[in-house]
Formats: sequence, C-alpha cells, structure tokens
Amino acid sequence: MSKKIFGIGLLLFMASLLVMQGCSKTTTVIVDNSVAVTTTVSFSKDIVPLLTKSCSISGCHGGTVAPNLSSATAYTALVNGNFVSTANPANSEVYLWLTGKRSVTMPAGSTNNPSNINGLILAWIKQGAKNN
Repeated sequence: MSKKIFGIGLLLFMASLLVMQGCSKTTTVIVDNSVAVTTTVSFSKDIVPLLTKSCSISGCHGGTVAPNLSSATAYTALVNGNFVSTANPANSEVYLWLTGKRSVTMPAGSTNNPSNINGLILAWIKQGAKNN
C-alpha cells in the first residue's frame, strides 16, 4: 500500500514539474501614473530643482554615477550623453530609467514619483528638450 501511495505521490510531483516548466514570465507591464503636463516646462526652473533634490545626491548622479545631473552639467550630460530623444520622447533613456523600464525605477529607493518628475521630463523632451 505504501509503495502505491509513494508511486502516486511521485507521479503527481512529476506532473506538477511539467506544468510548472510551461509557465514563464515573458513581459513586465509597467504602468506610468504620471500626470500629463500641458504647460511649458523650463529646464532650469522645473527640471533642475527636481534633479538636484532627487538625483544629484551623494553616491548617485552628483558626479559619482553617469550621467552627472548636478545643476551645472545636467543639461549637457542628458542631451550630449544620448539620454534624450526628441524624435521618440517615450523611448528616451532618461525616461525609460525614470519609469523603471531599464532596471530599477529612478530615483532609486523612491516608492513613488516625486513631484511628477516622469511627467515633467517627458513633457520637456516632447517640447524639444530646450535649455531654457
């Protein structure tokens, strides 16, 4: 009797392995809850303060990790470093990192979207990524 129970248990175990083998994750869906920005976005007045507060901090993008997002170098680092694509704003590297489509969501350790940084960055890029 115990051999029969063992055999049935083994059969169920093997069947579950086959079922689990067929399961796999192929797509991660990331929902961007950013509020659409419809006003003109100023790099110096809107973006730089957010980068300074959330990104250009010790151990992050203040010179230690590329791109350097300190106020004096942020624009050049983003635009000349190929982090911005005005032709395809939603596929800009900076936006992909902010929305979590490139590894962890930036700012690292942030559980939300501080001050609608994603929406502002996307609007700024859509508006031509001007140094205004």
